[in-house]
Amino acid sequence: MLQLIARRLIFLIPIIIGVTFISFSILRLTPGDPAQVLLGENATEDDIRAIRQKFGLDKPFFVQYAIYIANVFQGNLGTSIRTQRTVLTEVMSRYPATLELAGTAVIIASLIGLIAGIIAASNQNSIFDYGSMVVSLFGISMPIFWLGLMLMLIFSVILGWLPAVGRGTLAHLILPAVSLGANSAAIIARMTRSSMLEVIRQDYIQTARAKGLAERVVLYKHAVRNALIPVITVVGIQFGYLLSGAVLTETVFAWPGVGRLMIQSIYMRDYPVVQGAILLVAINFTLVNLFVDVLYGYINPKIRVE
Repeated sequence: MLQLIARRLIFLIPIIIGVTFISFSILRLTPGDPAQVLLGENATEDDIRAIRQKFGLDKPFFVQYAIYIANVFQGNLGTSIRTQRTVLTEVMSRYPATLELAGTAVIIASLIGLIAGIIAASNQNSIFDYGSMVVSLFGISMPIFWLGLMLMLIFSVILGWLPAVGRGTLAHLILPAVSLGANSAAIIARMTRSSMLEVIRQDYIQTARAKGLAERVVLYKHAVRNALIPVITVVGIQFGYLLSGAVLTETVFAWPGVGRLMIQSIYMRDYPVVQGAILLVAINFTLVNLFVDVLYGYINPKIRVE
């Protein structure tokens, strides 16, 4: 297991290089001059040239990238063009808000998805089974920003039960977390149902039933544990996706997280902050997948032995 962790951590190096090069290239190809955006329309050529020299934007592309990647491996992600603060400070000041939102969303999605999937599988071809899968289809199909706007309209504008935007209390967290987790809940529910149906048809489940064990014991002691392996994969991937996919939700609900910071930085052509946020998301995704792999071994000892 330790060898697996070490191997995956080593793989972070090419991931960091690949992600930084792609994001660096895309941002440099994007129309717009950060110096011009920062100084405004009335800036003189001398002022613009001074800002470009200060942040190294006047150097050739590959020289800029070489300097940037060397600084990254030294823990220096650069300085924000907009606020003059270090990128690490900017990103990490917003990271707890994104982690709070994504963590709550994945808990909601996992609870709803697991319960719906298990009940649907144990009552195959019933009204609940068909109904839950239809609702799941809608959940997968609905755009996050549309669902967020609808929830805001109903529960904030019409009913006045919950605040529409901002962060501060538990009430502020409910709407964005439900909006962000709805799509993942639908995916987890469908995956749980499919995995449960496959396990239920196995011979050892039939043997457990033949021994006279109660159906509840057969399902929750034997079937659920073995059906969780592929579901955990989906939950882990969804958590990584939620950390990176919170951009739309944070924008709709004015949630002060990394996603909203990225949008603001893109508008301002603040290259270092956008690159730092993308790099953080990529590392998060890799570490979440590593955690899922380690968790496999504790759920299924056979995997740990292999």
